[in-house]
Amino acid sequence: MKSKTSSLVIAGTFAGVAIAFGIVCPPPLQGQVDPKYEVDPSWPQPLPDGWVTGWIGGVCIDAHDHVFVLNRRNLTENELAAAHQAPPVIEFDPEGNVVNSWGDPDVVPKKLHGCTVDRENNVWLAGSEDGIVQKYAHDGKLLLQIGTSGVFDTSDGTITGRALNSSHTQFNQPAGIAVDPASGEVYVADGYGNDRVAVFDRNGKFLRQWGRQGTKSEADAGEGGVFMQVVHCVEIGNDGLVYVCDRQGDRVQVFDKMGNFQKNIWIRTGNPHMPDRFGTVLWVGFSPDQAQRYMYVANEHNDHINIIDRASGQLLSSFGRAGHQVGDFTHCHTLAVDSKGNIYVAEVNWGNRVQKFKIAGSQ
Repeated sequence: MKSKTSSLVIAGTFAGVAIAFGIVCPPPLQGQVDPKYEVDPSWPQPLPDGWVTGWIGGVCIDAHDHVFVLNRRNLTENELAAAHQAPPVIEFDPEGNVVNSWGDPDVVPKKLHGCTVDRENNVWLAGSEDGIVQKYAHDGKLLLQIGTSGVFDTSDGTITGRALNSSHTQFNQPAGIAVDPASGEVYVADGYGNDRVAVFDRNGKFLRQWGRQGTKSEADAGEGGVFMQVVHCVEIGNDGLVYVCDRQGDRVQVFDKMGNFQKNIWIRTGNPHMPDRFGTVLWVGFSPDQAQRYMYVANEHNDHINIIDRASGQLLSSFGRAGHQVGDFTHCHTLAVDSKGNIYVAEVNWGNRVQKFKIAGSQ
């Protein structure tokens, strides 16, 4: 491990022991009172017209705290017989009422996966069984598409071809998107087939990329810019740094905007047989204060949300547990944070829902 990340190794080791033994409330940093979260069982309100959602592939929030969820529409035969498919994109107001919905199932990315809302309130979508990223107006009008649907950055252009990790015009199963509020540049976690962060200008012109598939020894050593399996998310902090989810690498890798590696933030499990198929770092979000004191991590391996001191990388606490009751998680997958600090967590693989967690006080 490089010396500049040594302090994070200590924090990561402590985090692994804490998680392994079920300790979810370690002592806070000196002088710091950390938030405690509880589920809001009244959010969202019942869906209209007999709608049922399939796996929720993404959740994101606009400037008015309206919540967008991505519905993969993969209902069972019984659900289809008893109810109706919900639209691909559903917009909720802060109280949980459906206020809009849109999306042509034949046009939006296949297997919707990850969304973000830019400073102009446009909604960006990715899909982990497609080769495209799309930009929509707030009301669902398609404004921009990077790539051709059904074509992948592979040796033969198909989803089963050898990943090339290099195209300037195409993706290979992208997972997440971030838009730089200052420049409008678009950062894509091109991460289920490829292993890179690809950056485009606001018009979809390729600018740069970084990342490759790494070995377990490279990942264990904390080498920057190599990923164990899936590059699952990308977010830009107020500090101007780029936070990338190395899902099966048990870490958030932090870079500058040119792709120069800065540090690791480790999310350990204590499992010596890692990586596993789920991983500990699926999505990240930040608290709404200007300093973004807290980073929230969707940890699918443990099915809970880790609360991290963003600057130091120290694990502060966690909430949630594996289960099917309100407040439990079944494959917590993505998350988003609104202007009040509420956290919205989306679930796939039989979870099929989004839950709201609100600040209940301090711990």
